[in-house]
Amino acid sequence: MYAVERQQLIERILGEEGRVVVVDLARRFDVTTETVRRDLGALEESGSLVRVHGGAVAKDADSTSEPTVVERASRHGAAKTAIAERALMALGPEFHGSVFIDAGTTTAAVAAGLAERLSSAQPRGPRIEAVTHSLTIAPTLAATDDVSLTVVGGRIRGITAAAVGVDTVSTIRRLRPDIAFVGTNGVSADFGLSTPDPDEASVKSAIVKSARRVVVVADASKHDRELLVTFASLDDIDVLVTDAEPPAALAAALADAGVEVWIA
Repeated sequence: MYAVERQQLIERILGEEGRVVVVDLARRFDVTTETVRRDLGALEESGSLVRVHGGAVAKDADSTSEPTVVERASRHGAAKTAIAERALMALGPEFHGSVFIDAGTTTAAVAAGLAERLSSAQPRGPRIEAVTHSLTIAPTLAATDDVSLTVVGGRIRGITAAAVGVDTVSTIRRLRPDIAFVGTNGVSADFGLSTPDPDEASVKSAIVKSARRVVVVADASKHDRELLVTFASLDDIDVLVTDAEPPAALAAALADAGVEVWIA
C-alpha cells in the first residue's frame, strides 16, 4: 500500500472515530510504527489532524474545539442509544428517587430512554424527581407524566444550550440527587474527565460533587482525550458506561480508582 493510500484511510478512520492509535494503525496496515508516525506527521503538516501522545485526533478534537449540540447530535447515534440503555440499568426496576441529567447528546439519549421507560411501564411506578440544566433535555422530561422536573437556570451557553455561571453552580451545590448521569468530552488516565470550557467544567464539577452516585456516559471517541479543563478525577466517579473497552492504560487507571466499566 502506498503512503497516500494509507493516509487517505487514516483520514477516513479519523472522520468515523475521531482518533487513531499508532500501534493499531501499524497492525492494521502491516507496517512499522515509525511508518505510521511519518504518515501522521505528513497529515498534521497538511492540517488534517492533531498529533497527541500515542496517536492523533481529528482537527476539531484539540483541547479547545467544541462542536455545537446540533453537530454532536448526528455523531455516534447508535452508540449513544446503546450507552443510554445500559446506563439506565443503574436505576433498577423499582427506582423512585432523584436523578440529575447533565447537558450533552449522550445524556440526552439517557433522558429519552428514561422517558420511554416510564411511559411504557405497566403498572405505572412512582414519580421520579429529575433535575437538568439543559434546554434540549428539559422538554423530553417535562412531557413525561411520571417525572417531576426541576430546571436549573442561569446564563445559557449557546453552543451546548446549557445553563452555566455562578447561580447555576450555587443551585446545584444545594442538591443531593441519588444518581447523576454526566457527559464528558474526554476521559483519560492522567487528566480524568475534561471539557473545553471553564464554565461548563464548573457546572459539571458541581454535579459530580453533589450526587450520591455518578454515572459517566461516554462513547469510545472520548477515550484518552484531554480537553482544556478537568472537572473530575477518576476517583470521583462510580461507573463509566461506554461502547468499547478502554485502552489498556485507561482501563488500568479506572480499575485502580474503583470505577465500574459497563460496555454497551
